[in-house]
Amino acid sequence: MKPIRLTNHAQEQAIERGTNESEIIDTIMTGNRQPAKNGRYKYQATFQYNNNDWQDKFYSLKKVVPIVAETDTELVVITVYTFYF
Repeated sequence: MKPIRLTNHAQEQAIERGTNESEIIDTIMTGNRQPAKNGRYKYQATFQYNNNDWQDKFYSLKKVVPIVAETDTELVVITVYTFYF
């Protein structure tokens, strides 16, 4: 697998949206890959969350969705979304 690099924007969005680099990398390595806009890919994985520390609400699951541009030498994470269930 190619090396994975997070842009500054992706790192900021990860913090703001309640995920981290470890979950993002795990999602890329093991998650479902689908085509996205502009020749990019989105990866999806759902994690057990069982926590109430996201905006003071309890959620059982968290879906992490990084948007990735693939170059000849690396996978570049452009941004990341999270969804809580």
